[in-house]
Amino acid sequence: MKQSFYNLNFSDLETVLRQNDLNDSAASVLFNWHYKKKEKAQCTTNIAKDSLVFLQDNFDFSLPEIDTVQESNKDRSVKFLFRLKDGHKVETVLIPFHKKYSICLSSQVGCAMNCSFCFTGKQGLKRNLTTSEIVGQFLQAWLWLAKNRPGEERILNVVFMGQGEPLHNFDAVKKACEIFLSQHGTSIGFQKITISTAGYIPGLKRWSQEIPGVNLALSLHSPFEEKRNELIPINKKYPLDEVLKVVDQIPLSKKQFITYEYILIKHFNDSPDDAKKLGTILAGKRAYINLIPFNTFPESPYQCPDLDTIERFKAVLDTYKIPTLIRGTKGDDVLAACGQLNSKY
Repeated sequence: MKQSFYNLNFSDLETVLRQNDLNDSAASVLFNWHYKKKEKAQCTTNIAKDSLVFLQDNFDFSLPEIDTVQESNKDRSVKFLFRLKDGHKVETVLIPFHKKYSICLSSQVGCAMNCSFCFTGKQGLKRNLTTSEIVGQFLQAWLWLAKNRPGEERILNVVFMGQGEPLHNFDAVKKACEIFLSQHGTSIGFQKITISTAGYIPGLKRWSQEIPGVNLALSLHSPFEEKRNELIPINKKYPLDEVLKVVDQIPLSKKQFITYEYILIKHFNDSPDDAKKLGTILAGKRAYINLIPFNTFPESPYQCPDLDTIERFKAVLDTYKIPTLIRGTKGDDVLAACGQLNSKY
């Protein structure tokens, strides 16, 4: 059975070529062809004939199939439903800003974390995605832009905030980051890649040695253990205070910070006392807070607070001198906003 070309980082590809007595310079040609030029067809130029035969016999260059596309009438966000080879499906979102895009990638089919504020958690976990299925989301979204919105095919930011807990699928996510970062490939900068986690400590402990430089976003959502237990059940196994201790040990570059994501839920975690406690535990850290008004989904038990409540919450955090942004909602009319992805729906 052929292996996917898109499962290999640059070093892997060089190694495979050398092990088969082939010129490893073909790795640069192939990465340039498939990741810089975004070509789907197999490269046939500037590669020796024996290398070309080897590639044809041993590698699969197919990408996840686009099942459906939904475009937001409100803000031009695009949600893709990808069909994988085993029939499973996964969602990906393009978020526009000034004719450029951020892409929200999924790392698993479903999710094991079962967070109560997230529609994905209602699916349960089906399986991890392979590196090729993660990278394939990016490439197919870029190709869709090139065809349907020519001149706008600029995906400048990659965020692992789609379906799944990225650090629960650490190896595949790590290798996907290596491919995105490669100077031979898409050449996305460290500061343009963000991985979000609910606080999966085994993955966080690997972070410093294996993916240093990539941005980290922690789904915090409540500074109180009892509330966080309801929102993020994994908090019972990996409590917030232990998670924060591990996060504090992650080395940061001079201009880097940790993003703390906080979903605001009406009459649950949106009070001044919640804000004061949050400010207290993050004060003095190299922190940036994203306040995310809750996005409703079918059968959700929660509601979004009104704007006055959200702004009062931010005003309390401002007194702690912590940079805080109220994140605007995009794509909610096609269930593409934060917490709304569910490939079964």
